[in-house]
Amino acid sequence: MASICVFCASSPGIEESYLKLAAEVGARIGDGGHQLVSGGGRVSMMGEVAAAARAHGARTLGVIPRHLVDYEVADTDSDRLVVVETMRERKAVMDAHADAFLVLPGGIGTLEEFFEVWTAGSLGMHPKPVIVLDPDGFYAPLWQFVESLIERGFVRTAAWQQLRRVDCVEAAFALI
Repeated sequence: MASICVFCASSPGIEESYLKLAAEVGARIGDGGHQLVSGGGRVSMMGEVAAAARAHGARTLGVIPRHLVDYEVADTDSDRLVVVETMRERKAVMDAHADAFLVLPGGIGTLEEFFEVWTAGSLGMHPKPVIVLDPDGFYAPLWQFVESLIERGFVRTAAWQQLRRVDCVEAAFALI
């Protein structure tokens, strides 16, 4: 059993296909006997992955800043909901409880979390896999940019090779 930290969108109004992807990931977490570590929200993709994980038998750990609890977006159905003061504390708790990181489509918060764990892994600060699940090319412009950074010498090829990029749920879980 792995404890899988999922980074994904918490924004309302996104395409239905992304909500379905999140639910599929959550179901796979539960069916595989894994635990979900999430940002502790109950909205959008974050809420879908948590609800589906629980519906399929997974335990869920949500970590949320108090500021977001006040907005009434906390996943109060989590098996364990940890309320912290800052986003930095949130990430530290999530990282400490994760065996692997799975990145789904998302916005600036998702990107910030993704880049932090990818950077730390590339620097040897943790051995945990960082996997990006991108079934529809959502991250294609980012990959083009990162490749240009490699060409210019700003990103090491080894860091790029360490990142796992897949296009289906089954491939993502094969790497965990």
